[in-house]
Amino acid sequence: MTFATPFPDVKLLVDGIWTDGAAGATIDVTNPADEAVIGTVAKAEIADLETAVAAAHRGMKTWSARPPLERARIFMKASALLRERARAIGEMMVLEMGKTLPEALGEVERGAEAIDWLAGETQRIYGRLIEPRMPGVRQMVIKEPIGVVAAFSPWNFPVNQIVRKVAGALAAGCGIVVKGPEETPASCAELVRAFHDAGVDAGVLNLVFGVPSEISEFLVPHPLVRKISFTGSTGVGKHLAALAGKHMKVVTMELGGHAPVLVFADADPVTAANALVGNKFRATGQSCISPTRLLVEDSAFETFTQAFAKAAEALKVGPGHESETQVGPLANGRRIEAMDRLVADAVAKGAKLVTGGKRIGNRGWFYEPTVLANVPLEADIMHEEPFGPVVVVNPFESYEDAVAEANRLPYGLAAFAFTNSSLTAANLARDVETGMLSVNHFGLGMPETPFGGIKDSGYGFEGGSEAIEAYLQTRFITTSGI
Repeated sequence: MTFATPFPDVKLLVDGIWTDGAAGATIDVTNPADEAVIGTVAKAEIADLETAVAAAHRGMKTWSARPPLERARIFMKASALLRERARAIGEMMVLEMGKTLPEALGEVERGAEAIDWLAGETQRIYGRLIEPRMPGVRQMVIKEPIGVVAAFSPWNFPVNQIVRKVAGALAAGCGIVVKGPEETPASCAELVRAFHDAGVDAGVLNLVFGVPSEISEFLVPHPLVRKISFTGSTGVGKHLAALAGKHMKVVTMELGGHAPVLVFADADPVTAANALVGNKFRATGQSCISPTRLLVEDSAFETFTQAFAKAAEALKVGPGHESETQVGPLANGRRIEAMDRLVADAVAKGAKLVTGGKRIGNRGWFYEPTVLANVPLEADIMHEEPFGPVVVVNPFESYEDAVAEANRLPYGLAAFAFTNSSLTAANLARDVETGMLSVNHFGLGMPETPFGGIKDSGYGFEGGSEAIEAYLQTRFITTSGI
């Protein structure tokens, strides 16, 4: 399959203008399938960031004054543009991220669906009246835009992660400065372009790239920035949350996970295994809600493990632009090193390497779908999110044992379960410490459903009706004698 779309050199969007930035500096963009430099992305300097924040603050005054129906119509035009350009955006994503083309096209469509959802939510910003204790008093609660938003989005879902922040902020009437991912800038920029071309007021939406620490250290404390939205690692999230707290900024944090899957013997182990393989190796396992610890009841363990390993071995690994490819490359060479370290450590400590466990070839960051069984708690992978095509399969004896292992780690983003017992499913909903639980299917991440975690996996939700709430502030007004 040959792509018709040339990879662009990506610019910043600052105050309504696509620009090379104050200094004209650039960062290389690399294709993970062959390690070739395919383009560049402009690097923002402090002067660009200052202009972007000022533009967002100035522009939101006009944007927030637009009637909600008007904002919704612009949203619908943006989603239509995204769908019209889906093929080109998908091809860019394959080149910069390594995803298969069907996965990339699916991500663009889900981005358009998120915009459609928020187009409705911008028309459903409700206040309320509270009955007073005495006559002649009026008590009113109002919702209004929280202010300028600084958003930080990762490379693994360059459209779907950023669309939640951009659409949520704009739906509420906020201005926003987005720090996009330097590894995957083109598809991210095309999402922003769809909003820009649809008629969002100049300056309201800004997109910058550069040195992450420099950008966050400038934007988070900035006096005009009132809200921080971050998706990324727990370590970086804790640092930014602490910085935001120092300056009394409201934050949404969608951080790392280590998703457990509880497979009970009353479920069909082969059906569960085949379903899990597709979900686990989606995006080459580089997803914060990717299943990583598969906990299987003793009596189903061998059957499940054999079926899972067989299905994993059958997956076709290759460049994302090839039609037969099911699993693309990892995003960068650091992920290869991380997979090698985690696998070697687990095996050295007594785990069984069922299948996979090594890099494929020596050009491009391809790694075999890997299954580790009977992994001891001492292994690093039992504590660290692998964020790649490596999975643990361990047995459990009792419901209590399974839940204890699911809850052992400080993370609580996503969890999954397979069972034919409605009682077990109800108990899991009560007992598993997670922001999202999906039983017998993979029902997470739709625009109409909340997405977020608890514990060290963050706080605040994107998606669902919660998507716009994160960008609104509540005020109470009471009057008497009028």
